[in-house]
Amino acid sequence: MSKASKTTRQTAQVHVGSLQDMGKRFVSAWRRAEQGEQVSETHATFLDLETMLATLSPRRLELLKYVRQHGATNTRELAAAIGRDYKNVHQDVAALETSGLLLRDGRKLSAPWDEVQASVALAPVA
Repeated sequence: MSKASKTTRQTAQVHVGSLQDMGKRFVSAWRRAEQGEQVSETHATFLDLETMLATLSPRRLELLKYVRQHGATNTRELAAAIGRDYKNVHQDVAALETSGLLLRDGRKLSAPWDEVQASVALAPVA
């Protein structure tokens, strides 16, 4: 496959970090954009591991995969398509939207990521 025919994979990066970490990433992206670099990064930073793991539960990842592959007009349609209770799917959609991993345009839901990469630092990031 030639370089010209390769498509860029859309990746959402998920981390545990502080508000300061989020600020550093924002400033870095801003500076690179000012220098003319096209910056297209998606980061979801959680303040603690428990929240990250709750947000990325197996059911929620299944929901993200379905939306990525099939799209969804609304939460009710999504619940019916994946065979789950509307109330639970509604809660999952809200959590994934809050994290930025699930997007909404009007009533239409989308998950434009080809992959979600999660990382947990075991030592402080310099």
